[in-house]
Amino acid sequence: MTGRDPHPTAAPATAVVVGGGLAGVTSALRLADAGLDVTLLEGRPRLGGLAFSFRRGDLWVDNGQHVYLRCCTAYRWFLDRIEGTRLAPLQDRLDVPVLDVGRPGGPRLGRLRRTGLPVPLHLAQGLAGYPHLSLAEKAGVARAALALGRLDPADPALDTIDFATWLRRNGQSRRAVEALWDLVGVATLNARAPQASMALAAKVFRTGLLSDPGAADIGWAGVPLGELHDTLARKALESAGVSIGLRSKVSSLTRAEGGGWTVGTDGGPLRADTVVLAVPQGQAHDLLPAGAIDNPGRLLELTDSPILNVHVVYDRTVLRRPFFAAIGSPVQWVFDRTESSGLQGGGQYLAVSQSAVQDEIDLPVAELRARYLPELERLLPAARGAGIRDFFVTRERTATFSPAPGVGRLRPGPGTRAPGIHLAGAWTATGWPATMEGAVRSGFAAADAALHALGRPHRHPLQEAA
Repeated sequence: MTGRDPHPTAAPATAVVVGGGLAGVTSALRLADAGLDVTLLEGRPRLGGLAFSFRRGDLWVDNGQHVYLRCCTAYRWFLDRIEGTRLAPLQDRLDVPVLDVGRPGGPRLGRLRRTGLPVPLHLAQGLAGYPHLSLAEKAGVARAALALGRLDPADPALDTIDFATWLRRNGQSRRAVEALWDLVGVATLNARAPQASMALAAKVFRTGLLSDPGAADIGWAGVPLGELHDTLARKALESAGVSIGLRSKVSSLTRAEGGGWTVGTDGGPLRADTVVLAVPQGQAHDLLPAGAIDNPGRLLELTDSPILNVHVVYDRTVLRRPFFAAIGSPVQWVFDRTESSGLQGGGQYLAVSQSAVQDEIDLPVAELRARYLPELERLLPAARGAGIRDFFVTRERTATFSPAPGVGRLRPGPGTRAPGIHLAGAWTATGWPATMEGAVRSGFAAADAALHALGRPHRHPLQEAA
């Protein structure tokens, strides 16, 4: 269902959503669909939060490479709601090329693939043929996967230990961690195993690998992210009747006479029966009224983890796959962004996505160029001797919250003690790491909480889609 609730039982209520990322857009759409009069305020001149695009000469550039999985049902709902599903297709079946350039015998290509068999047999053939692990390591991985299947990611005890500790206890070699567990975990958690909460790791691997045969099939935008998260999102919001205020800074939330809240903005005050704060945790801390949540200082303990993207435009085609992952190299994941960028005049545009790079995020571009161009030549023989038409870097120093052990106790739910104020954002208690899926789910939760508090009937969107 994408229209307004056909059975409203109360007079129109007003809502203000602060923040135009995926969480805020989702909240605004859900509230508008339920019949509320919604205003969405965003300080930037665009929607999309940290999943956005910009122009660099004739190129459309995504600030970072974002992917999703078939198990990301909330983000898939979002794509459908903004009529963008066809622009971000999924693989028919999981197939990840993994190139190892660290082995003594020279580079070797392997693949992580699934079949159509039931869980967990869907991965058995792919694991058996994966050349980057020994027979004993493959058997150990299978045993660890079965052990993961018996865990409950919501168990608070799992949040007290790190993923690496659990992997050691379950017999995983250093090679298995590099060639499999961290290969997936770094990209999804934005942390290596020693720095990752076991609870979040369990959520990622159980949901992605052990919930459904197709759960880990990968999808990504075939167009600039801005076309999805800004252009189409704005169109959907406007069609739903949402008023959008870009370049709108929110400075305060104060109780209004007669109930509700006054939202202080640089364009004047707005009154709202309900408010959703869909902003980073630091901004939420500054805007929340005193007493709205227990121990608000915990929001400031939610530290950030960076993501670096290295962009290279070659004068010829050097990669004939849509993407690949690397081991034995500083390079993590490489994506072909040629078509989506609108590159003209031939050549190829590659984006190198580097997660959990605290030691590199502030390095000068020249140093990153000297580090990554030779690595790409080592991984891609066709890049040797190719001309470099452009080289640049995008940095997101606050890309995600750090998923360290103990992070669960720092993540608040959508409700607050201030009646009518609700929280959204991938950093809230979604049960997921900081992903597009987590952001959309947080938008669902905040809208649900707001509608419940207003006594408005509503149906959860994933129940509607079932």
